[in-house]
Amino acid sequence: MPIRRYTNEALSKWMKGDGPESDIVISSRIRIARNLSTHPFPMLATNQQSLEVLEKITKAAESEELQQISSLSVIPLAELNELEKKVLVEKHLISPNLANESRNGAVILSENESISIMINEEDHLRIQCLYPGFQIKEAWDLANRLDDVFEAHLDYAFDEKRGYLTSCPTNVGTGIRASVMIHLPALVLTQQINRILSAITQVGLAVRGLYGEGSEATGNIFQISNQITLGQSEEEIIDKLYSVVRQIIEHERAARERLMAESRMRITDRINRSFGILSHAAIIDTKEAAQRLSDVRLGIDLGIIKGLTTPVLNELLVMMQPGFLQQAAGEKLTPDERDIRRAALIRERFRV
Repeated sequence: MPIRRYTNEALSKWMKGDGPESDIVISSRIRIARNLSTHPFPMLATNQQSLEVLEKITKAAESEELQQISSLSVIPLAELNELEKKVLVEKHLISPNLANESRNGAVILSENESISIMINEEDHLRIQCLYPGFQIKEAWDLANRLDDVFEAHLDYAFDEKRGYLTSCPTNVGTGIRASVMIHLPALVLTQQINRILSAITQVGLAVRGLYGEGSEATGNIFQISNQITLGQSEEEIIDKLYSVVRQIIEHERAARERLMAESRMRITDRINRSFGILSHAAIIDTKEAAQRLSDVRLGIDLGIIKGLTTPVLNELLVMMQPGFLQQAAGEKLTPDERDIRRAALIRERFRV
């Protein structure tokens, strides 16, 4: 079954490459929401109607034009168990909404997992493209190509004045969500983060945690994305996000230089303490692990920690999550059992 390719390994193949500004920007993502004009939107569709949508989109995905862009596998959610769904959520390949509430839902995945296309989520079709580092424009180029192929095979719900129609009014227009996942430990440590986040929201961008809307920004990792989809072109939305993120990168770099210039021993001590705890802890919860991994990631970027690589930390971000720990164990675990396995997993990866 193809799904094992996607749930047995924590690190997607696309994450193994280094992208621009990867010491600060972990990944870039484009998501496009589309619906078919021929069927009610998912929240109003009957079981038969959502099944018809699944069949139409699956047929389009099997087209020669789409397969030339990337080899894709269609995975119905009904074929997955709860842990497999949870792992796909933790890897950002499907949304919690698709995992928990979808009727006749499915996901279409490329072999390297840089393409994830959700069917019958909040909208009929959600095209997602992921790139390592700061490559938001490259992610948009790929998503746009995929969207063009689907549009040639499907009749999209579109209004001349409003643009693409979506289940949620905040997505009407372009239907695009552009976002970057960014690591900002120095701005947090120098207590500049609240001012920066306030400025971000004032220019129409949203700030969320590692798993998007409703999630906490643990481990100093933030997701920054556009809020406005109506009244601007896709290029204008992406250019604005690109410009703002470029400024945030510069602020984070300046904060790191300030830490090293003014508090070198303190930051070195903090990083080494976190490395020591992660290397020897017998039990650790998700929140503490995320914070201490953030310290170690900063230590790698500053040249304080030797022998570890950033891909190892990217892998641990997924491997230490509850779903993946239980999937690897082959059984459901209590919170204490997960904390023990998490600590053992990190100790193993930290042997350098």
